Amino acid sequence: MSAPTTARVTPSPPASAGSSTATTTARRSALDWRVRFALLSVVWGFSFLLIKVGTEAYAPFQVALGRVFFGALALLAVLLVRREPLPRGLRTWGHLSVAALLLNTAPFSLFAYAELSIPSSLAGICNATSPLWGMVLSLVALSEDRPTRRRVAGLGLGFLGVLIVLGAWQGFSGVDAKGTALALLASLCYPIGWIYVRRTLAGTPGSPVALTGAQLMVSTLQLTAVSALFTTAPAGFPLWPTLSVIALGALGTGMALQMQYGLVSEVGPTTAQMVTYFIPVIATTAGVLVLGEQLHWNTPVGAAIVLAGAALTQSRPRT
Repeated sequence: MSAPTTARVTPSPPASAGSSTATTTARRSALDWRVRFALLSVVWGFSFLLIKVGTEAYAPFQVALGRVFFGALALLAVLLVRREPLPRGLRTWGHLSVAALLLNTAPFSLFAYAELSIPSSLAGICNATSPLWGMVLSLVALSEDRPTRRRVAGLGLGFLGVLIVLGAWQGFSGVDAKGTALALLASLCYPIGWIYVRRTLAGTPGSPVALTGAQLMVSTLQLTAVSALFTTAPAGFPLWPTLSVIALGALGTGMALQMQYGLVSEVGPTTAQMVTYFIPVIATTAGVLVLGEQLHWNTPVGAAIVLAGAALTQSRPRT
């Protein structure tokens, strides 16, 4: 939620892990990785529902601000317990500022604005297109990760799935074009952000938790400034929207990222990344059962095709 934030396509940490294998092993959770994988899928899947509830009382920029603020608090608490420092150096913080804009400030705000007019289930499905956008970027930009025929086929299959979800044969009737475009734009921000991170912050000293905690701190400052300029203070703090924003930040951004890093170190990035394919399923289920959103046949069918295409774009030739 980011993924997904998330969070979203589940990316690798913003820099190399930095900590030793022995340290990582010592910090492994006593909880089986499959249980943590399931919990992470649920937390990120429910993030879209939490965004929807949060926007019932707060402006989208305020929902995004609460998300990064409480996410930063959660990760800073982890760093305090571990006695790990924040990253140092103006250059590192400069790159983290750009990363915060691309991976947190922009997509979190765009998803919140999108869910003013589209169902949370549709937002979750749009989020699953991030690997497809990443594939498009590899086609149009110079990349060491050149596309294969299988991955290009996955790209075409994925966007076919998007057209089915949106009901293209019906002229996209019943779908809010602006909200859907904002959600797709949010999903595009993630691969752009991770390309930037990989080229500027890979190898930076510090653990992924420290770097991401710092990144969320910068995003908090960015969204505080934007919210002050473009929104007014909320008239009140209704219980459920407020709890939703707190949970979105502390659980869906802070705890979820910490859990993801543990999975990557324990079972590897390939297995950990599979959580991406469960998020839209859970987001759709939560939207239908909890929020009473309508579900037509083309939504699950199209979502399945999107996920199949995304899986193909992530495939690598066997060695």
